[in-house]
Amino acid sequence: WYQRRVHGLHENGVKILGTQPDSIDNCEDRGRFSKMLDELGIDQPKWSTLKNNDEAIAFADSVGYPVLVRPSYVLSGAAMNVASNREDLVGYLTQATDLSSDHPVVISKFILGAKEIEMDAVAQDGRIINYAVSEHVENAGVHSGDATLVLPAQNLYVETMKQVKRMSSMIAQRLKITGPFNIQFLARGNMVKVIECNMRASRSFPFVSKTFDINFIELATRAMCGEVVKSRPVPLGDMDRVCVKAPMFSFTRLAGADPVLRCEMSSTGEVACYGMDKYEAFQKALISAGFKWPNVEEGRNNICLSLGPPESKFKFLEQARALVKMGFNLFATKGTYVFLVSKDVKCKQIFKPSEKDQKPQIMDFLSEGKIDILINIP
Repeated sequence: WYQRRVHGLHENGVKILGTQPDSIDNCEDRGRFSKMLDELGIDQPKWSTLKNNDEAIAFADSVGYPVLVRPSYVLSGAAMNVASNREDLVGYLTQATDLSSDHPVVISKFILGAKEIEMDAVAQDGRIINYAVSEHVENAGVHSGDATLVLPAQNLYVETMKQVKRMSSMIAQRLKITGPFNIQFLARGNMVKVIECNMRASRSFPFVSKTFDINFIELATRAMCGEVVKSRPVPLGDMDRVCVKAPMFSFTRLAGADPVLRCEMSSTGEVACYGMDKYEAFQKALISAGFKWPNVEEGRNNICLSLGPPESKFKFLEQARALVKMGFNLFATKGTYVFLVSKDVKCKQIFKPSEKDQKPQIMDFLSEGKIDILINIP
């Protein structure tokens, strides 16, 4: 909405403070932005601009599914979807072109198992004044408004941080950014790729301002009004706290709502909490968002585990042992049950809906309130 208003005002001779309309369009137009990244030599997932369904299907077949469908000029990830097969792709393309018919729809390769990183920054005349790099707890594919953010980032390689800062500086310089902006990245190992750039203050600006005790919006406003703004250094090594921002949802209030998180935003609020480390901050944030932890003393001590791939099972092994020692009852789906029993961890097997003839069924336990927390790793 605001991008279209900016262009209309500019075309009618109104002076625009801050980043100019053409640079905004260069970000919001997916095709222009992807071409700019190619020109700058900045890595991004393989992409193609949609011209018709046949070309889109051919592109998806060539790079392999899943692919990400990304319309231009939308907020909150509207009509942005990950297609896992040809049928999904055709349906999502229809949604995207209906919503953004005047602007290109870009299809890009979706990278599984990648971490998402966010750069929130303020720049003046293409020079970054202040920035904050946060990381998502969830893997890429969940909208940033639905994701759990950790600041300062706790699990990024030094080389990854260098690439994030270098790419952000190059984009800011090319677009001559003056004011706030947000860039989202994919990272797997030391491979870093740009997802998108938003030429506005993101919803995480208040979060990073509180955490770093620097008013990013004040800096952006002063820069946009033409004042000379100096950088305020953030001594990350001296910070004695970690902050976690967690989303809040209203699925239980909306009959028929689908609680599965996707690229389009679903959250209706958020909370942020400090902690001495990321674990304390994460637990506080979930409690503040209304999450109810199991409690042995109160008789809420049944935990269901479905731990996914072998590496996830091994990572959770010591935690499973600790939970048993604390007095929790563990229930586990078949693969997890076999693994835990083989490691001498006491647990009971519970069956998925696909195992219809077996008892007890996980869905029965959930509907009857017999499971106090479900830990499910895809």
